[in-house]
Amino acid sequence: MTAIESAFVNLAYPPRLDLGPQLTHEQLLVSMQSTMARHKGGPVWLFAYGSLIWRPECTAVERVRGRVHGYHRGLYLWSHEHRGTPEMPGLVFGLDRGGSCSGFAYRLPEENLDAALYALWKREMPFPSYRPHWLNCRLEDGSQVQALGFVLERHLPSYAGNLPDHVLSQVFESACGRYGTTRDYVEQTAHALRSHAMPDRNLEARLKRCQAKADQATASRL
Repeated sequence: MTAIESAFVNLAYPPRLDLGPQLTHEQLLVSMQSTMARHKGGPVWLFAYGSLIWRPECTAVERVRGRVHGYHRGLYLWSHEHRGTPEMPGLVFGLDRGGSCSGFAYRLPEENLDAALYALWKREMPFPSYRPHWLNCRLEDGSQVQALGFVLERHLPSYAGNLPDHVLSQVFESACGRYGTTRDYVEQTAHALRSHAMPDRNLEARLKRCQAKADQATASRL
């Protein structure tokens, strides 16, 4: 086993992370406005790949299955607020480079667009852990649109990467934040993807393994 492999296997939970301060109202606005300045015009689309599928933040004029290439869905982002705490960090999904990802493309209404986008930024960007990015998204009819997505920033301490099962099982067992547990979040996402006929089989297999390990650990303490 190499030194890198050994360090990966021996990862400890919970990690001690300094994610820095949360973004202020002004910083959120600057991020949102600079992102919209890069939009090429026409309808504004949003690519949903995680909880936005089953808990949308804003009303959509149109909702269509879509896929982006060059990025995949991964449970790679530490969460100190939504699905965990600084003491027991949770995990949430992000788009990481490589592969492809299925999800939904939402066409946002022009009316009150700024308010809808700001609500989205507040939800997705409490910390500057993502890079808002315009993705090339292919819709189910074969057409292509420019869709807003939130891409992981690998150089930041919030980036967890593809953690081993023993760490993910501990997160499932322990992490809970403002919106509930990491485990419930992952279960709902996997269920939503399957119910919409786009199952993430790798995610489902991992979820099954880590659910079992988390349940065994809980039972052993009773």
